[in-house]
Amino acid sequence: MSSGTGEIDGDRHRPVVGQTGADDVAAKPSPPSGLRFNSPLVQISLIGLVCFCCPGMFNALSGMGGGGQVDHDAANNANTALYSTFAVFGILGGGIYNVLGPHLTLFTGCSTYVLYVGSFLYYNHTQRQPFVIVAGAILGAGAGLLWAGQGAIMTSYPPPARKGTYISIFWSIFNLGGVIGGLIPFVLNYNRTQAASVNDGTYIAFMCFMFVGAVLSLTILPPSRVVRDDGSRAAAITYSSVSAEGIQILKLFANWKMLLIFPAAWGSNFFYTYQFNNVNGIIFTLRTKGLNNVFYWGAQMIGSFAIGYLLDFSFSSRRKRGLLGIAVVSVLGTGVWAGGLANQLRYTDGKWPDKLDFKDSGLSYAGPFVLYFSYGLLDAMFQSLCYWVIGALADDTETLSRYSGFYKGVQSAGAAAAWQVDEHKTPLVSQLIVSWGLTTVSYPLLALLVILAVKDDRAPARGGDGDGKTPAA
Repeated sequence: MSSGTGEIDGDRHRPVVGQTGADDVAAKPSPPSGLRFNSPLVQISLIGLVCFCCPGMFNALSGMGGGGQVDHDAANNANTALYSTFAVFGILGGGIYNVLGPHLTLFTGCSTYVLYVGSFLYYNHTQRQPFVIVAGAILGAGAGLLWAGQGAIMTSYPPPARKGTYISIFWSIFNLGGVIGGLIPFVLNYNRTQAASVNDGTYIAFMCFMFVGAVLSLTILPPSRVVRDDGSRAAAITYSSVSAEGIQILKLFANWKMLLIFPAAWGSNFFYTYQFNNVNGIIFTLRTKGLNNVFYWGAQMIGSFAIGYLLDFSFSSRRKRGLLGIAVVSVLGTGVWAGGLANQLRYTDGKWPDKLDFKDSGLSYAGPFVLYFSYGLLDAMFQSLCYWVIGALADDTETLSRYSGFYKGVQSAGAAAAWQVDEHKTPLVSQLIVSWGLTTVSYPLLALLVILAVKDDRAPARGGDGDGKTPAA
């Protein structure tokens, strides 16, 4: 597929990188006009659609609590297997992406989502866990590849001065998948007010979306073919070797920047288990769980746009924008988790006898609903902030793919631990306090990282597209 840039087609054929002078100027295309397939906006939107179809639908299913099953054991064990392999392949994923390129990495990752949801369709009829657990482990490997590639694309394709905006665009499209995915079980199970588990049609609908996402992943262009509005290109890379990537990945564990972001990464998915299983999964009826997810992921769209605007346009100084973003998220997070604690004290035994229904429960539904909505808002703002900080540490795809992979790997290790914490019936108040504590500890460390490693933009944005320069790390 040609992007109109004069590049050699295909993922494995790259121009020589590092040439300067007249040749470099001649190779730079004139500023193009109109909406182009090889623009950062289109490519970020496409990776957003891929994640809309795959992890977006996965999130909608997980948000039901127990993968849509009344018994959470199968989903808890499958998610433990999933996030254990995700932790490994998330960290390795950046290196794999640098070796294989976007097409093979993303398509392989997306394909595993279909298998995972199919295993729950199988479980609906057999109530046997082994296939679900194995499918979860396979999905963990695939998700590691997908998210490492996504992180590299989202943080390196946009112009440096507009990374917050592009992250928010991605996050909104991605979470629209959760909104649509929440509508699926809501509509298909609307009249099953006494049902405990979702029907087969719900799982089949999710599988269809995920298949479409796998096909869409083949439309993502390699960085050498992405041209920004000012004519500059996303940082082109030459494919690395397995041994070189292995060495670079090992170095991440001694990289002080990654050590500072470690608590934020560990805590950024840890709270999902508590929120999905023990708030949405316990308090509400089956159809209301689906409706709540529509608003949970819708809140993420609002949160990502709000924090993206703040991180790009609040101050001329990049460092000041980062510190303001951290301050805003920390204040909001404190308020939301304090509200969560007040709600949790109402059912410390983990039981809510009369489940709330959006249609029948009146005002008693409003408080827990607003809390769950706020959890979604905070999640998007926290994770968008983390990605913005990662994107401000470098501008080349190779480095950012490793950083993003490390973030997702550590994030997944935390999630694997969280699913087993819930499986071992840890008191819900304890789960909430740990989730709250992990995010709270991360704020001063992120602030220190911004102060020490994020440099101010060296030139104003040109044509709304940034200066194209790599920020000093």
